[in-house]
Amino acid sequence: MIRLLIRDLRLALRSGGGFGLGLAFFLIVVVLVPFGVGPETGRLQAIAPGVLWVAALLACLLSLDRIFALDFEDGSLDLLATAPMPMEAVVAVKALAHWLTTGLPLTVAAPVLGVLLHLDAAATPWVLITLAIGTPALSVMGTFGAALTVGLKRGGLLLSLLVLPLYIPTLIFGAEVVRRGAQGLEVATPLLMLGAVSAGAIALVPFASAAAIRIALK
Repeated sequence: MIRLLIRDLRLALRSGGGFGLGLAFFLIVVVLVPFGVGPETGRLQAIAPGVLWVAALLACLLSLDRIFALDFEDGSLDLLATAPMPMEAVVAVKALAHWLTTGLPLTVAAPVLGVLLHLDAAATPWVLITLAIGTPALSVMGTFGAALTVGLKRGGLLLSLLVLPLYIPTLIFGAEVVRRGAQGLEVATPLLMLGAVSAGAIALVPFASAAAIRIALK
């Protein structure tokens, strides 16, 4: 499993679809928002939590189609399907690799880029906490869409349409935690719901993704 993780990390960095692309998209969205809504500090502070979460969500979408596509094209996915390692474990490792190259950099960069949106100081730690909890769910759910479209040509748009509805609960609870934290309100309920969504996705989605891959390889 460790060798597979290292291999996927190297492929993600070499192909250019992970670390750099996600961060560049994240930066572009955060920079463009003040031009679209105006430079007023109060307005930017009000929308900053939602903007950061939406930008992180869309940045995660950019590299989802690469999770299984490269292995499918060179035949590695067939070998992984017949390897002693369960396909569910393969999916989990690939989701972890995607999070390390996409979700983790976005989590670290979000508080820094929040300065461009005049993010309230009280909300900054909550942005870091919610993204750390929620982005693993984005990567794991993304494997399901990637598995469903692994054999399709130009399946990127279909992948986005399949995955975006699954992302909505994570987006709602994550942005709500940051909003409440900025206002000094109670955050336990949405934070627990966000953690429950991530835990449920990590526990259940790899089985669905593995089943979809097996069907695609038949």
